[in-house]
Amino acid sequence: MEGITAWAETDIGLRRRSNEDACRVDAGRGFFLVADGMGGAAAGEIASSLFAATAAELLPPVPPRTEAQARALVKKVFAAANEAILRHVAAHPDHAGMGCTAELLLLHPDGFVLGHIGDSRTYRFRQGRLQQLTRDHSLIQQQLDEGIISADEARSSRLRNVILRAVGVRSELAVDIISGPLLGGDLFLLCTDGFSDMVDEETMIAILAGARPLSDKVSRCIAAARAAGGPDNITVALVEVG
Repeated sequence: MEGITAWAETDIGLRRRSNEDACRVDAGRGFFLVADGMGGAAAGEIASSLFAATAAELLPPVPPRTEAQARALVKKVFAAANEAILRHVAAHPDHAGMGCTAELLLLHPDGFVLGHIGDSRTYRFRQGRLQQLTRDHSLIQQQLDEGIISADEARSSRLRNVILRAVGVRSELAVDIISGPLLGGDLFLLCTDGFSDMVDEETMIAILAGARPLSDKVSRCIAAARAAGGPDNITVALVEVG
C-alpha cells in the first residue's frame, strides 16, 4: 500500500535452542503478522510457519478495498491455518500438542483489521501514546480480570505460559477481530510474548518515539528484550502509516 512501511525481525533469544516464532511483512499487499509456536518438541515452529505460509497463500496480491472484505480475509486465514495445523497433527501424531498464537494485521483504504489469538500482542503508537489493542488469551489475564492476583503477582507467576486460545489446537476457533481507522504517523507494533513479557511500556515508547528507521527500532526492541534476560524467542514487527 502507498505510504506504508514495515520491518520485522525474529531472534532466538538467550536460552532457547530453537526459534519457534515466525513473522512476515508485505507492505505492498497490506498484511503483517507474527506467530509464536507452541509445543516445543511437538514442532511449534511448524505451526507458526504454517500460519505464515497460509496467510501468504490466501491473501490477495492487492489490499482489500473495504473493511468487510478485510474482516472476511482475516477470518479465512485463521480458519485455514487452524485446519492446516490440525491436518498436520493427524498425519504426524508425534506432533500432537503443537499450535501457535498469532497476530494478523490487514490494511485497507479506510483503516485496519486485526486478528488476534493467544498472548502475542499488537500495540498502536499514536501521537506519543502507546495503546495495547489486544487482550491476552491466557490464564494469567483471566486471573487478573477476576481480581484473583495482582499485576505484580502476575509478573512472577509460574502460570504465565498457560494459554487459553491458540491456532491449531481445536476444530472450533474463536478469533478476536479488532478494527479502526488509520491516522498519518500511526505505528503498529506486533510482537510475541518474548518481547512483551520482558520490556515495559515506558521502554517501548522510548524506542518507538523519534525519527529512526524502522529497522533500527526493531533491532532496539529485540536488544531490550535480550538485555532483560531473553528467556524466550523474540519477534517484533513494526508497521508505519506515512
